[in-house]
Amino acid sequence: MLESLTSPADLRRLKPPELESLAAEIRSFLIEKVSRTGGHLSPNLGVVELTIALHRVFHSPADAIVWDTGHQAYVHKLLTGRAPAFDTLRQPGGLSGYPSRAESPHDVIENSHASTSLSYALGLAQARLRSGTPGHVVAVIGDGALTGGMAWEALNQIAHLQPPNLVLVLNDNGRSYAPTVGGLARHLAQLQIDPRYERLKGEVSHALKQLPAVGSRADQAAFRLKESMKQLLQPNTVFDSLGLKYAGPVDGHDIRALEDLLRRAKRLRAPTVLHAVTEKGRGYGPAAEDEIDRLHAVSAQSDPLTGRPRSTELTYTDVFGEALLAAAARDPKVVAITAAMGSSTGLLPFALEFPERFFDVGICEQHAVTFAAGLALAGMRPVVCIYSTFLQRAFDQIITDVAMHKLPVVFILDRAGVTGPDGSSHHGIFDLSYLRLIPNLKVAAASDATELCALLATALAADGPIAIRYPRGTVPATPDLPVEPIPVGRWEELRRGSDACLLATGRMVEVAIVAADQLAAEGISCGVVNSRWLKPMDPRLISEWAQRYPLLITAEDNLGTGGFGAGVLEALAPHGLAGKVRVAALPDGFLAHGKQAAILSQHGLDPDGLAKRVKAARQSATAAEAAPPAAT
Repeated sequence: MLESLTSPADLRRLKPPELESLAAEIRSFLIEKVSRTGGHLSPNLGVVELTIALHRVFHSPADAIVWDTGHQAYVHKLLTGRAPAFDTLRQPGGLSGYPSRAESPHDVIENSHASTSLSYALGLAQARLRSGTPGHVVAVIGDGALTGGMAWEALNQIAHLQPPNLVLVLNDNGRSYAPTVGGLARHLAQLQIDPRYERLKGEVSHALKQLPAVGSRADQAAFRLKESMKQLLQPNTVFDSLGLKYAGPVDGHDIRALEDLLRRAKRLRAPTVLHAVTEKGRGYGPAAEDEIDRLHAVSAQSDPLTGRPRSTELTYTDVFGEALLAAAARDPKVVAITAAMGSSTGLLPFALEFPERFFDVGICEQHAVTFAAGLALAGMRPVVCIYSTFLQRAFDQIITDVAMHKLPVVFILDRAGVTGPDGSSHHGIFDLSYLRLIPNLKVAAASDATELCALLATALAADGPIAIRYPRGTVPATPDLPVEPIPVGRWEELRRGSDACLLATGRMVEVAIVAADQLAAEGISCGVVNSRWLKPMDPRLISEWAQRYPLLITAEDNLGTGGFGAGVLEALAPHGLAGKVRVAALPDGFLAHGKQAAILSQHGLDPDGLAKRVKAARQSATAAEAAPPAAT
């Protein structure tokens, strides 16, 4: 049936038994395809029926459906005509792993950072009301996104503005927000958003107010009696307290029940919360057996029978986890903080060994940073472990709550640089730019596993904040622990040359070494310096390397704007040496998804690309020297 669906309108012609068959077909399809391409499998297995019901009740794109987080939108993509292209999911030039406005008019926003859907949806709903545009706006929030503070800021304003065209669907796949008991309570949940109930309540209130002398008091007494009965049978949810209509919990895998409540919510001219309880990874045995994250995501070419990678390689994340665990065993003040990504940032062994020193704050990066500041103020050594792309959400807290107080907080930026298939929102290509400008914050990039462990040792002994970035990638082995700390600001000269010098940072160090070898084979002598500290920089940059070499080529997997190369230019400009510098970095823009190596190569950040830059810079310098002096 999936092949015959070209638009959501096709769903509305299907009978209930056909819908059940379709749901089973979608699950089989997702397991087969995502096991091959990699991606977020379990969140999508859990929203199959919910997505079907949404598209049968609401008419996308006339009704806007906003997904938070966007990684639960695979089923939405299938039901909006993109099933034939699913083999290209997360592949270069193929379907995005998140909603994509370039792919379909059914994708309203490119949402991949959690807790934003309610703000988007409220803005859309208000704009429609003011322009007279018909249709509803539906926000689907779940998979932990409601833990984010931004979602609650939006809820507060939704309760204030009361947009009549807004429906909020809470996809609760394991977290309880509002426990409800008993069959009568479930009946009241439906009655609560029944327009007839709303009309009757208004009519009774009006009639009581008309009673001579006691009308107002009678109406207030009736209201208190009604609220008391509701509390007895169904305790108030936080949504009730905000003045929002609430229905649920409802079985998120019962299409008929979902459709019934969604239609009621659609008819009710008030913002409504539908609480759907779903099972993450539903219908997939390996997900049910995974007690950690229910196979939240699977890697490319994983085994569909087990959900596990066919081959397991050691990663930077694994090495960091071991190094932090070893450091915590030596120092009881070391604590670890994550924003709902404990296993993804290598903290699972830490959490098992030191549960009282492990803090998962939910999808709340801002809170994670300031919470770490509080721990540091009291003498602890907090290590905040967050993907590079997500740490940028806490920019203000890093500045004012940590750096301004010179607190010894360690920031671990996993997935820094080009990440690959997760797309434009997940490339960690901004961190050097936004961290390098913060006073009191030291910034380092690890070029290999040993250096990562050494930088961690340095950071845990420092008297102020340090950020350490490392890429998504594999490493050959974990070094023997502990590793000696690296002096702050000390670069490593890997080889000397005479014609040019490659100042490389992080993953670009290995690329620079290979490029230097290629250049040597062509008779060009190129030095290589591991510029592992982005801030502060090694003073030998000015006193030695800028004096010795006619050309300096910086190499980084960050935006050129404000990045490492910009820092080198800033350092050398006062000494009249900036003219020697050429910057090899990523362009000012958002990168598409694709394979890491291919993206880096596309932008000249592979050995061939760096070698070409060196040769082009030498030719340009030679031509400039040979040119006659300008007339005065």
